[in-house]
Amino acid sequence: MVAKNVKVYLGADHGGFKAKEAIRHWLKEKGIEFEDVGTYSHEPVDYPTYAEKVAKAVAQGGEHTVGILACGTGIGMSMAANKVKGIRAAVCHDEFTAQMAREHNDANLLCLGERVVQTGGETLKIVQKFLDTPFSNEERHGRRVGLIAGIEGAPAKARKPAARAKKK
Repeated sequence: MVAKNVKVYLGADHGGFKAKEAIRHWLKEKGIEFEDVGTYSHEPVDYPTYAEKVAKAVAQGGEHTVGILACGTGIGMSMAANKVKGIRAAVCHDEFTAQMAREHNDANLLCLGERVVQTGGETLKIVQKFLDTPFSNEERHGRRVGLIAGIEGAPAKARKPAARAKKK
């Protein structure tokens, strides 16, 4: 069951526009609150602009906020988004990597590659798995996420977990 207590910030460049649109329609259908920060067409744009918009919104949004970014491979978006303090963006190409990103790394931003993962059902399965999977809260994973926060200068104890799905 997809978390309905979460707000999703959604963004893409031209290479991920089709995937973003599919995700936007899916979120709307599921009744999940979201904000689409663009792009709004296939016209070429620079991906760091959209990665920064989404990442800053997620970083400021608190524990019930996550982001989803799409570009051609997901790599550029991930690199740009991870420059924002408090962001743990993960490129995921299947449901397993989405689950591990959330469960072990407390990822708060999902990056997808439209040219890598087909826009249809597989993309939406990855999104659903990302939104459904909570952080494990196991000591070793919490410690490691704290170490990541320490690299960017945030005290480990100040770390807030990413949004979690409610089990039904």
